[in-house]
Amino acid sequence: MRKISKRYEHFVFGVIQSGLTCLVATAIALSSQPIASIAHFARDLLYAWALSWATMLPVVMVAAPAIRNMVNRMTYDPHRTTPAGDG
Repeated sequence: MRKISKRYEHFVFGVIQSGLTCLVATAIALSSQPIASIAHFARDLLYAWALSWATMLPVVMVAAPAIRNMVNRMTYDPHRTTPAGDG
């Protein structure tokens, strides 16, 4: 299997995370509708999932670094002598 450089790790994570999140949310949203058949459900699921993923992926890619930065500012490593950002 061909691997992707570690330097793109955050992009790969964002693609997988946003895809999985959109799939679960879409399936939950569609489950409240009457299901005519499994084929119709699968078609509707794939269409809605692709649309939501195409919308969510850029949001995740832009927001993830800001969220990571916020989390780093809100947390600390108890094994360090000074909290992050203080030295």
